This record gives sequence, C-alpha cells and structure tokens, in this order.
Amino acid sequence: MAEVATFATSDQLLVVIDPVARTTDGEAVRIAKDVLSAGAATKVCLPEGPEEFARMLARRGSRRPVVVGDDRALMRAVSLLHRRRELAGCALSVVPVGAALSLAGALGVPTGTVAAARAVLDGVERRLDLLVDDSDGVVLGALRIPSLPPTGSTETADGRPWLRTYHSLVRTLAPARPAQLPSGPGPARLRVEVDGVTLVDLDQPVEGISVSPRGSGTASVEVRPVSVGAEAAPLLARGRRVTVSGADFRYRADATEAGPVRRRTWTVWEGALGLVVPG
Repeated sequence: MAEVATFATSDQLLVVIDPVARTTDGEAVRIAKDVLSAGAATKVCLPEGPEEFARMLARRGSRRPVVVGDDRALMRAVSLLHRRRELAGCALSVVPVGAALSLAGALGVPTGTVAAARAVLDGVERRLDLLVDDSDGVVLGALRIPSLPPTGSTETADGRPWLRTYHSLVRTLAPARPAQLPSGPGPARLRVEVDGVTLVDLDQPVEGISVSPRGSGTASVEVRPVSVGAEAAPLLARGRRVTVSGADFRYRADATEAGPVRRRTWTVWEGALGLVVPG
C-alpha cells in the first residue's frame, strides 16, 4: 500500500449521491454538497438505482468521481470501475453517509461528513491493494468464509411463523427418531492453497477462513482449525494467490454474501485502487 505524496486536486468533480444516502441522512448529503461546491466546480448526480448509478459513473469524462454513500455504494463504484478497467487512471473519493461506514473508515476515509468532504478537496491519493477473484469480483477489506451448517440441517422457517408451526406438527406426528445434532455452525472441510502451497487440506475440518490484502502485493491468510480439547492455534500465511476448494461453501466479501461455490481463487492486485484520503 503506497501513498502518493502529492495529489493534483481537479476543479471538476462528479458527485454521485447514492439514493440510500439521500433517504438515510438527507442533512449529511446537503452538508457534503455545500462543502464540495464551495471548494470546486461540481456536477451533482442523483441516480435512482444501480443501473443509473453505473451509467453516470461511466459518463464522468474528465471529472473526478466522488461517491456520497455508505460502504455498499463505495463497493459498487470500485467494482464498476474495476470491470471497466478504469481504476488505474482514476482517483476515487467517497463521503461516507449512511449506517454502514466501517469499511470506508478502515480504509482511511473520515466518517464525519465535513472532514470527508474536505479530504476530497485537499487530500492525497493512496494506492490500495485489492483482492480480485476468478469471476472478476472485488474485495476491498476482508474476505471471510464462515462455517457450514451440519449435514442434514436444512430446515428453515424462512421468517414465516406458520411454517414453524407446520414443521412442529410434522415432528409431533412422525415416529420417534434418534436425536439430531443441534442446529448451528459446523465445521467445513476445505482445501486452502496459498501460492500453490497447501495450508490446510480436506482431512482437517476448519471453523473459518479469513483473507485480507496487507500491502506490498500480498494477502494475509488465517485458517482456524476445529479445536479438540485445547484451542487449536490458527494457521497463518501470506501470499499473492489464495485458492479455496472442496464442498460447496459461501463467503462474505466485505459486506456482500456470495456462493455457494466449490472452488474460488483470489489474487492480489497491487495498488489497484486509488482512494483519496486526508493528507
């Protein structure tokens, strides 16, 4: 992760205000617009949905893009620019507005509206590593693979009380069966390879896996094996390419759930994202 010493602030900003931000905190949006407009020439866009958001960002021309919104809006903008292969020549700014702002804060962006807007005008561009998977998905902060539910535990009420009642009645009328394992997270059997070297194999169940970009073109990998008796020490590694395979698994990339998949590879793209932060 390298920080550019100087940042040439453009006098032309494209301010894209996410619709969720306008609904969640209209006052913060107004403050952001006032601060940005006082410091630079701005074109304000008010997309009504993801497609319009993408179209406005794609048509920014020479204007520097500024996203006003929460972590999901930031992730959406980065993903769009990545798919268009425009991240390398783009310095992205964000003014965090909304309920979910932890990712922006972790990346060095102030979560206060005024401070973030001033950083857009006076900040520096910091180049950040990204994780990019083999389906062109992007991870800014952290990737987590949670435990899988135990085999046979597929019953769900799906948020409908009548369905719970139905299942309860079926269990009451059905013949007695041996007790099942309690529902909840269970161990997963997955193979984790870091730069082609196996860190954990299918014969060792794991409770969870986390992968995060750590700068200098590498990712930090932590595998938590299932403990028997004393707590098992996590398995740690660093590398550029991480492959997870085995039984169907779901994963959480930043704030987005994905899967199930049987195999996925993430590769570190060094310095792929230019994010404007306070100088």
